[in-house]
Amino acid sequence: MAKILVVDDDRNLTRVLIEQTRRMGHHAMVASTMRDGVENARLGDFDLVLLDVQMPDGNGLDFLPTFKEVASRPEVIIVTGKGDPAGAAKAIKSGAWCYIEKPHVTKDLNLHMARALQYRAEKNRAARGPVVLKREMIIGSSIKINHCLDQLAQAAMSDVSVLITGETGTGKELFARAIHANSRRSAKNFVVVDCASLPETLIESTLFGHEKGAFTGADRAMTGLVKQADGGTLFLDEVGELPIQTQKAFLRVLQEHSYRPVGGCDELTSDFRLVAATNRDLEKQVSVSAFRKDLLFRLKASVIHLPPLKKRLEDLRSLTGYFVSRLCERYGQEKKEFGVDFVATLSAYDWPGNVRELAQTLEHAFSAAFHSPTLYANHLPDHIRILQAQTAVQQSKTSLQACQIPSDALSLPAWRQFRDSYEKEYLQRLLAQTKGNVSAASRVADLSRTHLYQLLAKHDLQG
Repeated sequence: MAKILVVDDDRNLTRVLIEQTRRMGHHAMVASTMRDGVENARLGDFDLVLLDVQMPDGNGLDFLPTFKEVASRPEVIIVTGKGDPAGAAKAIKSGAWCYIEKPHVTKDLNLHMARALQYRAEKNRAARGPVVLKREMIIGSSIKINHCLDQLAQAAMSDVSVLITGETGTGKELFARAIHANSRRSAKNFVVVDCASLPETLIESTLFGHEKGAFTGADRAMTGLVKQADGGTLFLDEVGELPIQTQKAFLRVLQEHSYRPVGGCDELTSDFRLVAATNRDLEKQVSVSAFRKDLLFRLKASVIHLPPLKKRLEDLRSLTGYFVSRLCERYGQEKKEFGVDFVATLSAYDWPGNVRELAQTLEHAFSAAFHSPTLYANHLPDHIRILQAQTAVQQSKTSLQACQIPSDALSLPAWRQFRDSYEKEYLQRLLAQTKGNVSAASRVADLSRTHLYQLLAKHDLQG
């Protein structure tokens, strides 16, 4: 028996849905507001959520990622009164199982529910298996990084081409290496091709090799990187930097797994698995004819998008501990502690260079605190400390401006009205800053989650 959460304010439809799910042998619960739906999903252990789009206090498509990220990680079926192609696309991209219009819901729902629950049961059985994922140097346990690790595990089970996207410094090569390490090809070579650093005149020679005398300076034959990856994995780092002409040549290799070295007459073969990475928007490059559409189609059989560090700050402490521990081992130092201000300052920074910048920053701090048993904020680079100080000043000014009392005493509101007004404004800004994440908001405001939920309910705000 599965547990189903119906989030819909249409009482007639919810009665039908409840009866329909019960006839299928499942237990169903109804929430008639988005706020109640999110709260029930966070507190409950649901297998499936039937989510309406137009709710009195929010749009279901906007809250879909929130439902997908609760502890039970339920499947979500979108149920909408009026279908919309853009809404359907947004739903699927956000992880919905399917998108059903209400006029068809009684006819179509049973089949979609059965398939979604079967998929969930199989996924849960696979997750309980004895496989231990090799994830060396991939640190963190946030929902976002765990989702990427789930995708990594799926990719490692086959030879399908994988495209890893994400900003510079998010760990794309680490994920590529982990895919290889967890695959059946792990005993063979993992060959890296840095597409951004290859001289254009030598790209084909580097990839495919060349025969002696093929060009000036080719005084001996050379095996290309494609052949070196035979039986293993070929990793094209920054694949968006490949020139168009080389893209055309590589597309054939990817399709046929055969090629001809520069200056050679015979076709050679290489049984490699392809993993590519980029920080560019390849769809946009295709639109301006800077990247071949057919090659992109072949690259993105499976796509893993790595989140920037600022989107997974829950992992900041574990990442910091990992990098500092490695530095202590390298230099033969005892374990170092972190001052409260140290972690707080790290958390307040946006990390445009992501995990790579964090590692470099911690190396700087470690050097500055080489003889100190504790790392403090004043050990961090000046630009991070300056930015935090400027942000604190700006927030202080904003708070003072927001709380200024009118000079005309006759216009003074009652104390309770004044307090409630600015209390609500603070909560709105808090939710905006933390993107509605109640856990993050409670940490920023230094309030318990229970107290914060009470304040949100008091002011009719959605966390």
